[in-house]
Amino acid sequence: QVQLVQSGGGLVQPGGSLRLSCSASGSTFSIYHMAWYRQAPGKQRELVAIISITNRRSTNYTDSVNGRFTISRDNAKNTVYLQMNSLKPEDTAVYYCKATGLVPGTHYWGQGTQVTVSS
Repeated sequence: QVQLVQSGGGLVQPGGSLRLSCSASGSTFSIYHMAWYRQAPGKQRELVAIISITNRRSTNYTDSVNGRFTISRDNAKNTVYLQMNSLKPEDTAVYYCKATGLVPGTHYWGQGTQVTVSS
């Protein structure tokens, strides 16, 4: 089992920045990659960014955040971050981190963090 605890988020003005953190505990050796998702009111949950836990550190982003958001990881702390810059009102959503395990079909979710971008 893997437990994910999120921190960060809150209210920020358009153009501002926030950083989300997701700390993993438990069987962290079984994690294959980690990702950030978000869900806005009335919309489906969407993938925002993903990062490999292997040494390749490969990352991928959805088009709407590419160039503004950066996903990174600190393996020593078992923590993944999402640095969000140049925030827009349309970035407002509940953000979730997700860990995917080496065993197919194994997924773990964080508790969710509200991000609100408004003046």
